[in-house]
Amino acid sequence: MTDTDARPLPPVAARRVTTRTHHGDTFDDPYEWLRAKDDADVVAHLEAENAYTDARTAHLASLRDEIFGEIKGRTLETDLSVPVRRGDWWYYGRTVAGAQYGIQCRAPLASPDDWTPPRLSPDVPVPGEQVLFDGNIEAEGTEFFSLGSFEVSNDGTRMLYGIDVAGDERYTVRVRDLVTGETLADEIPGTFSGATFSPDGRFIVYTTVDDAWRPDTVWLHEIGTGVDADVQLFHEPDERYWVGADFTRSDRFLVIGVGSSITSEERLIDADDLRGEARVVWPRREGVEYSSEHAVVDGQDVLYILHNDGALDFELVRVPASDPQGARETVIPHRPGERLLGVDTFRDWGVVAYRRDGLARLGLLSYAEAAVSEIAFDEPLYSVGTGGNPEWAPPVLRVGYGSFVTPGTVYDYVIETGELLLRKRQPVLGGFDPADYGQARAWATAEDGTRVPVSLVWKRSFGEPGASPRPVHLYGYGSYEHSIEPGFSIPRLSLLDRGVIFAVAHVRGGGEMGRQWYEDGKLQSKRNTFSDFVAVARHLVASGYTSPDRLVAEGGSAGGLLMGAVTNLAPELFAGILADVPFVDALTTILDPSLPLTVIEWDEWGDPLHDADVYAYMKSYTPYENVREGVTYPRILAVTSLNDTRVLYVEPAKWVQRLREVGADALLKCEMVAGHGGVSGRYNAWRERAFELAWLLDVLGLAK
Repeated sequence: MTDTDARPLPPVAARRVTTRTHHGDTFDDPYEWLRAKDDADVVAHLEAENAYTDARTAHLASLRDEIFGEIKGRTLETDLSVPVRRGDWWYYGRTVAGAQYGIQCRAPLASPDDWTPPRLSPDVPVPGEQVLFDGNIEAEGTEFFSLGSFEVSNDGTRMLYGIDVAGDERYTVRVRDLVTGETLADEIPGTFSGATFSPDGRFIVYTTVDDAWRPDTVWLHEIGTGVDADVQLFHEPDERYWVGADFTRSDRFLVIGVGSSITSEERLIDADDLRGEARVVWPRREGVEYSSEHAVVDGQDVLYILHNDGALDFELVRVPASDPQGARETVIPHRPGERLLGVDTFRDWGVVAYRRDGLARLGLLSYAEAAVSEIAFDEPLYSVGTGGNPEWAPPVLRVGYGSFVTPGTVYDYVIETGELLLRKRQPVLGGFDPADYGQARAWATAEDGTRVPVSLVWKRSFGEPGASPRPVHLYGYGSYEHSIEPGFSIPRLSLLDRGVIFAVAHVRGGGEMGRQWYEDGKLQSKRNTFSDFVAVARHLVASGYTSPDRLVAEGGSAGGLLMGAVTNLAPELFAGILADVPFVDALTTILDPSLPLTVIEWDEWGDPLHDADVYAYMKSYTPYENVREGVTYPRILAVTSLNDTRVLYVEPAKWVQRLREVGADALLKCEMVAGHGGVSGRYNAWRERAFELAWLLDVLGLAK
C-alpha cells in the first residue's frame, strides 16, 4: 500500500498503553511494549521499519555506492600502523584490501638500543614478522565481531584476547601460547573489556558486570586453572560506581579504580603479591575525583595524583606511595579555566594533558623542577594526545596529532632535544591536499549571554563561510564532559567536496571550556545544552553561513538526546536530523534502576525516581514525551542496534512512532546484529556511514 505521494506507508505499531505514575504525575505510554526484545511482534515491527526505510531510501542506492566508493578510494586499504616498542618486539597492525578486520603482528628489535620504529611498507616483507591475531580468521562464521581485550605478556610468550560476537559488549577471554601457537584451555566468559596480564604473566586480571551492565567485580585468574578457582579481588556493591583495574606502567602496582560521574577511589595492590591486601589511596568522598600514577623520584616510590578537591579544574600533587593520605606537595596548582585532564608517568619524566582555550594540550613534566614545558603546534584548531607508550624508560614520547584538515599523524617527541619526529601521516588517496580546505573557530551567543565556541571546516573552492548561505552539517554532543575534538575524517570529505560546511557546536555539558562548562550543562542545568545548540544554529543562519532549509544536524547517544530535544525546541531551524543510537526516552530509562547504567547515570541527569523536582525537570525536555502537535518537524533518521546495551533500541523505536503521530517524516534503521557502536568490520562501517551521508545529502538537496 502507498500514500497519496506514491510512497510506501510506514509501519504502525499497536497502541498498548502502559501507565506510569511518579510524584503524582501519570503518563500513559502507548509504545512501551516495544521493549520486549524477544517478542515476535516486536521483531516483526523492527523488520518492517527496516523494510520501510529501505523503500524510502531506495532512490539513494547509487549515491550510497558512490560515497562508499569515495571512502574506499581515499583509504589505503592495505596499510600498516607505526610500530610500538614493548619488550624485545615492535608491535603493529596490518589492514589488507578486502578484509574487514585488522591483523595484529610483531617483529623483533634490531638491538636493545633500537628506539627508531622500522618504516614498514605493505609490499615489503618484514624480517622476522609474526602474525599474532588475524581478526578475519577469528571472525569467520559470525555476523558480528568485536575485540574487547588484546594483550601480550611482558615476556612475549603469551597472548590474551577477548571476543564479542553479539554486540552486547560481553567478551570471552582466551589465551594463546605464542611459542607453540596452541590455544590454552583457559576460557573466561562474560568479561568486560580490558583484561590484562600480570607483569609476570602468571595471572589475568579482569572485570565482570552485574545485571545492569555495570562493571562491579575485579577477578584474578591463574593461567592453567579453571574459572571456578578465580579469586575475587574486589567487589563494589554501590550501584552508582563502576570498577576497573590495570597495572602501573612501572609494573609496581595493580590499581583498582572505583568511580561514579562525580566521585572516585583507588586501591593499590603490590604486583608481586596480587592476593595481598589492597591499600586505599584516598578514601572516597562525595564529589571528589582523583587518579594516581606511580613514579620513582630520588629513589622513593611516589604517587602523582590529579584531583579536584577544592580545585574545580583539578590540580596535580605528589605524595609518598607508602603514605598517600599524608602531606601533599603541589606540583601544578589549580588554574581556573585550564582543565588538567591527566598525567602519565615514566621513569625519568612525566607528561601532562590539559585543556586551554578549548583545545587539548600536552606538556612535559620535570620531576626535579615540578615544571611543565608545553609541546607547541601551529594550527589554530587541532587535537593531540599520547598513545602507544607502554615502556617505562623510553627516550621518546609517542604522540598522536590531527586536525580537521590534517590527517591523523604520529610523532615521536624526543625528550632530550624537544624535536618532533614525524613517523607517519594517515595516507589519503585521490589527490587530497590539506590546503584545499579551511578551518576556523566562530562564536555564538547563548540565550543567557554565554559565548559558545563553534568549529568550522569547509572546502575553499566553494567560497569562504558567510559569503552566501551554504549547506551546513552541524554536529553536537554536550554530555559527560566529553569534548568533540577537531579531528580528521575521510568520510566527511564526501560532504565537503559537495560544498557542505561541517560545523561542531561545542555546547555546555561537554568539556571544551573547562569543568564549569560541564557543570553548566548537566543535572538541573541540562537545558543549557539544548538552548546552546539552538543558539549556534541561529547564529549560523543569522551570520549568512546557511539557511534553515540547508541546515542538517547530527548527534549520537547522549548527542541523540540533544537531537531530539532541539527538534522539539526549534523544528523550524533544521531541514533534517540524524539521530544515532539516540537517548530520546531518557525519563523512562532513568526512572528504572533495573535497566543498564541507570543508577550510575543519576549523577549526570539527576534521580527522578526519588526527587520530584528532577522528575519534573527531566519531563520538561525528554524528547519522547515532548513531541509537539501542530508543528512541522524536519525530516528525521534514527539509527539504532538491537543488541545495544547502553541506549536500548526501544527508545528510538518509540520516538519514531510518536513523531509519526504528529505527521513527521521519520525513519528508523535498526541493525539486528550489532551493539552501541553499530556494525562491525570496516567495510560494513563504511557502508553504514555512506547510507547516513547519502540521506543527509538528500535532505540538503544535493543528492544526484
